[in-house]
Amino acid sequence: MSDPLSLPRLRAVTRPIDAVEDLLLLAAPDDPLVWLRRGDGFVGIGPEVLRIDVGEHDRLEAIADVWRGISAATDVLDGVRLPGTGLIGFGAFAFDDASDAPSTLVVPSVVVGRRGGRGWITVIGPVDAPDPAEPTAIPYGPHWSATLGPGLLDPAAHTDAVTAALALIADGELEKVVVARDVVGTLPAQADLRRLVRALAEGYPDTWTYSVDGIIGASPETLVTVSGGTVTARVLAGTRPRGATADEDTALTAELATTAKDLDEHRYAVESVLAALRPHTSELVAAEQPFTLKLPNVWHLATDVEGTLENGGSALDMVRALHPTAAVAGTPTVPAVEAIRRLEPFDRGRYAGPVGWVDGAGDGEWAIALRCAQIGAADGDVRPVTAHAGGGIVAGSRPEAELLETRVKFRPIIDALA
Repeated sequence: MSDPLSLPRLRAVTRPIDAVEDLLLLAAPDDPLVWLRRGDGFVGIGPEVLRIDVGEHDRLEAIADVWRGISAATDVLDGVRLPGTGLIGFGAFAFDDASDAPSTLVVPSVVVGRRGGRGWITVIGPVDAPDPAEPTAIPYGPHWSATLGPGLLDPAAHTDAVTAALALIADGELEKVVVARDVVGTLPAQADLRRLVRALAEGYPDTWTYSVDGIIGASPETLVTVSGGTVTARVLAGTRPRGATADEDTALTAELATTAKDLDEHRYAVESVLAALRPHTSELVAAEQPFTLKLPNVWHLATDVEGTLENGGSALDMVRALHPTAAVAGTPTVPAVEAIRRLEPFDRGRYAGPVGWVDGAGDGEWAIALRCAQIGAADGDVRPVTAHAGGGIVAGSRPEAELLETRVKFRPIIDALA
């Protein structure tokens, strides 16, 4: 991890430009740095100014502390003043503090963004450094596809893991635990990864489409947003596949909204978010009943939470307070994470971890890294790829239904890879 005391004083200068129609054309084909939703967002370009990698315990606290020091030592000249302008860092954090994967925050030398028809460019670097060259569009490379197959937890093993999880719940050790399975494979070493980002952004425009340090996905779940002292979160838990007809869709949503198993799973997730945010907020509110959120492939039960921050907490502080939620870990949290380590024969890495951005004022947008693939460094002619999908197990869960849920959740990333 970089020592902020040894870093040169930085300057971040943001100026308006004409809005760029396709921001992905400016990103690096082999390692795009991207945050998009409904066509708005930004891309990081050029050499990294800073890279913070933390792999030890309490990594989120360490990153939040380092970021406060960096922000205090950066001169910001912002002529646009929109979310994502000025100093900005892109982050991808591990699900588990015990993970071999580091939690990483990256500050690029150039950021180009657009929001609501307005465009901007931010240049970040040492105060005495020359400005980098203006970014230029890079045409998309050829189409490609990945080769994929079962991972360490294949369908049969997943059924066994869910059965074991139900036994833990029956014994009173847990109320809920999320069990994931994996799919592994390879993709061409020279693949233009922007094509994967583009497929997800076009297929799932209402999600957060992200690419940060090798993890690429389209998450429907906002972990937390902090803006001007207001904190918001959207909790998703409880899932049904989309129906083949309008009548089937209606029946599925009615079932989702009234089934005790799904309502219990959702309630645990909402309660965990409220408990995490309450010490940091005033006027914290959440709807009494969830609503059904429609995505191209699934229905989710969803609840929005909003509050007013107290004591100057930043987006990174709220990420630390919230992660991991019951939606991706379970209830109670610590025993659930310990159970996941026993039930899953793999390191989740950054799957189900926080992914997003933070600015110099502490505002930011963070999602949970779902519907995603983790892509490794080239090994000869190929790059390894791993994808995960999981579901919340509570009393009354059925292993065969949970397996089907993972198949539905795999669909966005598997379709985009293939």
